[in-house]
Amino acid sequence: MTALLLLLPPILAGLITSFIVEQSLTPQPMPVTQRSLSALQCHIGTWLFLFAVMLLPMQRPWFAVVMLLAFQGLLVLVNHAKYDSLREPFIFQDFEYFTDAIKHPRLYLPFFGIGRTLAATIGFVSAFVIGVMLEVPLTMSLLIPAWLMIVAVSLLLLRQSLRNQPALTLDPAKDLLSLGQIAFFWAYQQAEKQTEIDTDKSPFHELPLTSDKTRQAHIVVVQSESFFDPRGLSDTIKTDVLEYFDQIKTEATYYGRLQVPAWGANTVRTECAFFTGLLPKQLGIHQFNPYRSLAKKSIPNLVAHLKQSGYRTVCIHPYPASFYLRDQVFPRMGFDQFIDITSFNDQQKEGQYIGDFAVGERIIELLSTPEANEKPLFIFVITMENHGPLHLEQPEPSDTERFYQQPIESGCNDLTVYLRHLKNADLMIKRLKEVLQTQANDQQQGKNGLLCWYGDHVPIMTGVYQQFGEPDGLTDYFIWETSPQAPAKEQQISVNELSTLMLKTKTESTPVS
Repeated sequence: MTALLLLLPPILAGLITSFIVEQSLTPQPMPVTQRSLSALQCHIGTWLFLFAVMLLPMQRPWFAVVMLLAFQGLLVLVNHAKYDSLREPFIFQDFEYFTDAIKHPRLYLPFFGIGRTLAATIGFVSAFVIGVMLEVPLTMSLLIPAWLMIVAVSLLLLRQSLRNQPALTLDPAKDLLSLGQIAFFWAYQQAEKQTEIDTDKSPFHELPLTSDKTRQAHIVVVQSESFFDPRGLSDTIKTDVLEYFDQIKTEATYYGRLQVPAWGANTVRTECAFFTGLLPKQLGIHQFNPYRSLAKKSIPNLVAHLKQSGYRTVCIHPYPASFYLRDQVFPRMGFDQFIDITSFNDQQKEGQYIGDFAVGERIIELLSTPEANEKPLFIFVITMENHGPLHLEQPEPSDTERFYQQPIESGCNDLTVYLRHLKNADLMIKRLKEVLQTQANDQQQGKNGLLCWYGDHVPIMTGVYQQFGEPDGLTDYFIWETSPQAPAKEQQISVNELSTLMLKTKTESTPVS
């Protein structure tokens, strides 16, 4: 009883403060009085359990409270950073990015910001030092009975809350608003655990297979990092930054704007939609990080379909294969080979990452092997050159004259860096088109080729968008083939429709045995 009386003030103070800190989130959760009973039980039960976890080894209740609040403050800062850049709050599926940030700090920490990093570091260190120095630890004999009671109450509250969770909208902003942060995390964790991807209407269930290896076209698909046409942002941007992109659209079978389920990052959302042909509502909770599920379970997809049709399937991605669990997902999908960062070197970088030129040359090497004459190739490419953070690079002296009609406004360095890398993507289009066309025209061993190109999401350029206005979030795509059967057709589609449209194009232009 004495221990409970000692623990009651820090528990009450910590719980009340946790609800107050939560109101700093973006978007701001609704007031406590308007939330469901299960959401409140979930918040209180989780907080009590974490308090007990912190309390037992340190034996200092106020210290445990301060450390918990410091961690909650970190989550608030991370939420702000994500919402500012990606227009989406921090969700349960994002927790794995804490370890990714350690493995790949360049991709994450610059967006978190130096100020937030310093604030979080100082907060944790200060809380730890002050807590240990100023608070006298409780004795274990006094602590254990009260600790057991706290754990029991917390687990009871959690069990009750998880039994009565409200339905989710799967709109993270709306769900955070109605549930509050802790219940929001639990709801998304439980949904991921309890639901499966709906593949009943997968477009790859009953697609006909083709098997004549000598008559099938090589297929090259380039998921170009942050590729979209930025010329609509400002008339100052020269049109020839995408000269070859404009040209190939006039010769393509299909081209147009592409609706993608990502903004600024979360490439795998677009990537998975392309491979599976599934809509976000069919992926359900798995739409946010689908490879967490696909690393454990195979579903119908484009790669498996092409492999069954006789293709050799290769992925090229100049980054560690383990990122986003691709080293586990892609073999399940049906890829025969994964060429990752280990096959490139630092001399092939353009800016922060391996350049599009080096990736394009690797594609050409695969297309030029003797094996490619015997068996059709499906090459899926995930580029990196245009990946942010763009603000870690500076424009080159010649960039202004090269990419703008007149000097651009101040604060547009990100755009200038982006245009430099975008031009390299444009040159990659030219090079791949020429090689595929040359191979198709070879009278002795000619084989048709198909090039599908699309952007995974628009780039993060917050300052630029504040000056010129935000883009609509659509990217761009084209499907070009060496033996077109019809004039170019402009068509806006969703990325989940792109792979089947590509197969339709291939089927129409290539005789099927």
